[in-house]
This record gives sequence, structure tokens and C-alpha cells, in this order.
Amino acid sequence: MSTNPARRNAIEAIASQPRLQGSFDFRNEKIDLIYGQNVFSLDKMEKRLPKDVFKSLKSSIEAGIKLDAAAADVVAAAIKDWALERGATHYAHVFYPLTGFTAEKHDTFFEPNGNGTLAQFSGKALIQAEPDASSFPNGGLRSTFEARGYTAWDVTSPAYIFDTENGSTLCIPTAFVSWKGEALDKKTPLLRSMAAVNKAASRVLALFGKKHGYISASCGPEQEYFLIDARLFHLRPDLYTCGRSLFGAKPAKGQEFEDQYFGTIPDRVLACMMETERECFKLGIPIKTRHNEVAPAQYEVAPIYESANVAHDHQMLTMTLLKRVATKHGFVCLLAEKPFAGVNGSGKHVNWSIGGSGVGNLLEPGHSPHENAQFLTFCSAVIRAVDLHQGLLRASVASPGNDHRLGANEAPPAIISIYLGDMLNEVIEQVKKSGSASTSRKGGHMTLGVDTLPVLPKDAGDRNRTSPFAFTGNKFEFRAVGSAFSVAGPLTVLNTIMADSLDKLADDLAAALKKNSDFNSALQGVLKDILTKHGRVVFNGNGYSEEWHKEAAKRGLKNLRTTPDALPEIVSKSSVEVFERQGVLSKAELESREEIYTHSYVLTVNTESKLVSDIAKTLLLPAALKFAADLTPVEKTKSGGKLRKEVIGLADELASAIDALDAAREVSKSDTHAQAKHSCDKVLPAMLKVRAAADALEEIVADEYWPLPSYQELLFLR
Repeated sequence: MSTNPARRNAIEAIASQPRLQGSFDFRNEKIDLIYGQNVFSLDKMEKRLPKDVFKSLKSSIEAGIKLDAAAADVVAAAIKDWALERGATHYAHVFYPLTGFTAEKHDTFFEPNGNGTLAQFSGKALIQAEPDASSFPNGGLRSTFEARGYTAWDVTSPAYIFDTENGSTLCIPTAFVSWKGEALDKKTPLLRSMAAVNKAASRVLALFGKKHGYISASCGPEQEYFLIDARLFHLRPDLYTCGRSLFGAKPAKGQEFEDQYFGTIPDRVLACMMETERECFKLGIPIKTRHNEVAPAQYEVAPIYESANVAHDHQMLTMTLLKRVATKHGFVCLLAEKPFAGVNGSGKHVNWSIGGSGVGNLLEPGHSPHENAQFLTFCSAVIRAVDLHQGLLRASVASPGNDHRLGANEAPPAIISIYLGDMLNEVIEQVKKSGSASTSRKGGHMTLGVDTLPVLPKDAGDRNRTSPFAFTGNKFEFRAVGSAFSVAGPLTVLNTIMADSLDKLADDLAAALKKNSDFNSALQGVLKDILTKHGRVVFNGNGYSEEWHKEAAKRGLKNLRTTPDALPEIVSKSSVEVFERQGVLSKAELESREEIYTHSYVLTVNTESKLVSDIAKTLLLPAALKFAADLTPVEKTKSGGKLRKEVIGLADELASAIDALDAAREVSKSDTHAQAKHSCDKVLPAMLKVRAAADALEEIVADEYWPLPSYQELLFLR
């Protein structure tokens, strides 16, 4: 009889569960009627606001013009009336502290008066709130006794109603700053970086003689995730505490058959996906794609492009909805980068570009010579930005979870490089040599002149899944971002370094035009100089190969394999200079972030290592010893004696590994950075030794004795 029947009970419950009934009438419910119904969008504003107030608010949204207090009161009254009609009883300023998660404080609309209660919501309450700032990570920006912080309404991201089974809340996206104005969140620097992109891109476009509106960064983040049955999940302390498995023997079947990717979506999973999409549609999140991913129990959801700021807010909402809806279907949604060893981990591919209504997508090859000269100009600026700040980009995706993923077969390496494709790369190489492109892989005459450059075709080369930063036709895909990340950090870095690169390009082009009034000739010289100096970062080959690692070292590219290696890049001289030059983050704000992320790394490794020790001591080692003891009656047989000896040997190995891990974890270093390095170099390897012994035991201890659900059960039972 099993010493722990919980696993068996969970498996039987999964096997006997009734067919899931739909939670909504999908046949009669029209998507176009529910899409955006919970968003206070521009069309709702126009219907509910006086024309002058609507015009003022629209200008604030589209051009960053400050909304005056009188207009704010009118807007607040309209939002309140709309929210009450939708059943909301409370409002919340939603913000994004440096924890990487979403935070909110709820206040009711209703205040007592002489006759009961009255719904109140002023312009001041809409625009600003004052949550306690003392308990959020601040990296030394705030003293413990300094508690004041402010949330300020981000007018560029619409307010929305968040529905739950027990009520609805009006949510107002906000920036979160200290009393002194330092950024304590992810949104504030993102907004600053978008302003920097607009300013710098406008300078370049002016030199091209282009009339344009507001230039914005756009983003379309693809989200990978796992769905695990909740009954099995709650039998795994590592999963419900850390979000990833710390133990688990390799199952007989993993992903080697390659039959999961784009396979038929299981009914129960599809029902969960469809309800998640429906909730996203209500909030105006433009979900486009759903499919099975490569690993068993792994899936992906992807939206259409939006302004980067709104895309960030929608991405945070999407993660919330994925987890929330999964519970209704008996699943748990895992967003950790590497929840299971031996199968693909999860990323969040950030598709990024810049453009505006007056000029379109500035990273899209055009249909005219002038457009293609413009495209190559902005593409060259990207190449320069990534080459100069490759370490900063790597730091923007650094975390303990992503360290387990980067460089594995499903993720790009920690070396930051750019993939351009064969066609575009050939053009770039010719520009580097002569300042012009006279031939192309597909034929034709390609001279880098506004009047002579022909159409540059899209999709002229294959895709490269090993590249961390790949051009994919009209955008760049930053594939190194982890699945649990807020996209605000990587977007802030991309926007900032791009703005700085465009500023330098504008300076150089303006100087060249003073010496040579011929625009084509001046532009050729500037682009040739950029691509010659920074072309080393372009690589179109296999990023997984050992040859590339050697070649990257020859080129002088950085290989920052771990989070402790990468995080110091945040406060490097070049990083501080570029952030301060663009007005995005001060040196103090950067130092605070580096301190917070380093401390978080130490805390994460410490938590996981303590849990490895606890699970091994209290669950796995006792199970192995119990099994060995029960083998005693058959010990005299040849097979029984051999098995018992093997179990006891591995149990001794496990016990020794636990002791070594505990000793490594108890070593205390003088500062956070030294502790992070110790955690990486000593504690993590000690954890792996404990796991190796435990996983070996799992493969020989009788199944009924083993207390943890196996990988086979977690990945394949749905």
C-alpha cells in the first residue's frame, strides 16, 4: 500500500473529471460587441465629454500636453459615471513597482453624507494618489522612515474596469515616484524613454525633410507559459513556492518527438485559452495568436502591436488574466523561465519598432528609394545602439530564472548580437565597404542614394531562432526576455539607447551636410562610418555553436553568462551617461535598480536552496530510507540486495549533498554583490548536486513511495 496516496488520488481525479462546460455562450456572443467594453476609450470619452475637454484630453494622450485641473474634474466625473454604470464600487491607482509585479490600492467611490452615501471622485483623485512608498524596493533612494510616494495618472494608457466574481473596480494606470520625484517603478522610465525616442527620431526625420506627428515605440510581446493541473501542482512545494521544479527525474518521453509544437490544442486547455482571450478582449487587449509551444504542457499567446507603454500595461494584465482564468479551469499557470529541466523554458519575445502616423513604421523597408534610405538610416542606428550597449541589454533580461534558460536550445545565448538576414546583411556589408550598395542577392541596382535606391524586399532571408536580437521583416525581435518579466525594463533600455544613437546620427549628419550639401553623399558617409565601427555585432549564423562563442570573443563582444556578471552593466560609465543624457534615469536611480536586482537574486537563490534542503530532508530522504527498509525481506535475493545497496548508497550521497548545500548557504559575504557571486558560484552548484542524487533515487525507488508528482504526470496529465 502506498505510503503517500495523495499522488494516486490526484491522478484518479484528473482521469475521472467530467467534460468541461463552457463558461460563456461563444456562439451567440459577438467579439466586436465585447471588445473594449471595459475600457474608457477615446470613443467613450468623445461621447461623454464636452468637445473642448475631449480635445484637451486627446492632446494629452497623443502629444503629452499637460491636462489642466478644471478639465481633470470633468474627466473624473465622466469616468466615475461610466464606472458606476459598469458596476464598479471602488477605484484603484494601478502601478508597477520594482518588484516586477503589479500593485494597487483600492478606495471606494462612496462617502457618507447626511442622508446615506454619495459617490465622489474628483479630478485630484483621478490624477494623483499617495500610497505608502516605504515598503517597496527602492535600493537606497528612500530612507526607511521616509514613506511618502505618489502615483500619477498616465493619460496615455486608458482606465479600465476589472471584473471579478465579487465586484468590479475602476483601474487607473499610473506612474509611481517618490516625494523627491525619483522613479520607484517600471512605468516612469518607460514614459521618459518614449519621449526621448520621439525627440531624437524627429531630429533625424527633419533632416530627411519629413513632416511627421508623434513618433512612438511599438511593442508586441509574445508570452509563453505552462499549464499544470492544480491537483498535482499543490503536491509540489517547489512549484507553489518558487514557481519552478527543483527536483524531477527525466521522464521516458519529453519533447524529443516534436509532436507538441503547433499540435491540436487539448479541449480543457483550449477552453482556458478562450476564456482568457475573452477577458482580454473586454479590456481592449488585442490578442491575435494562440498555439501549443515546443515543450509538453507549454503554450503561447501573442497580441497585435500597440504603443509600447500600452503594450506594457496590457502585458501585465495578460499575465494576471492567464493565472486567474487558469484557476477556474483547474490549472495553474507557470510563468517561470525554466519550470522543468530537460524541456524548453519560456520566454517573452519582445517585438519592437518605432514609427508614427505621419511616417509609418520606420523599420519597414519601403517601396521607394527615399523610404529605403530612411530605413537603412534607422536600422544603422539600431546596430550602433546594440553594439555600444550590449551589456546593458543583457542586464535588462538578467534574473535567476532566465539564467537557467539563456543559451539552452530554446533560447538565444547570453552573447547579444543582431541577426539581419542574408539580403539585408549583404546590403550592410556593401555599405560598410563603399558607402553604397550596387548589387543585391536578388539582383538589381542598389546605390545608397535617395533617388536611385530600389525597393528593398522583405523576408529576403530565413529566420534565426538562435539570435537574441533579430530583424524579422519590419521590426526587431528581442528574444532573450524571460517569460515572467515586465517588458518595461527591456523596452526602456531599447528606447533609450536608440534615442541616443539617433541623436548621434543626427549630429553627424548635420555636421556632414555643412561640409557637403549633397544629402545622398553626406548620408552615405555617416552610415558607412556607423556600420564600419559597429558591424561586429551583426551575426547571421548559429548562436548555439561553440565556434560563435570563440568568434564573439575575437570580436570583443561580451558574454555575460550569469545575472551577477550582467547586473553591474546597469551602473557602468556608458550606461549612466546614456540614461542621464536622454533624461530617462539618473545615476542614483540606476544604482538603486542595480542594488534591488542584485539583492533579489540573492534572496531567490537563498529561498530555492533552503527549499531544496527542506524537501530533500523531510520528503525525499525519508521516502528512500523507508523503501530501503521495506526491501529487507528480499535482501537475501540477488536483485533485492543489489537494489537495496544502490538505494542506500544514493541516500548517503543525498545526505552528504544536503550537508554541503547547508554549509554553502550559511556562508555570509560582506556585501550584496559578493553574496550574489557566492550564490552563483557555490550555492547553485551545491543545489544541483542535491538534485542529482534525489533524481537518481526517483528513478529506482518504487513509485508508491515517492512523494512528489513526477515530470511525466506534471507534463502530460491534463
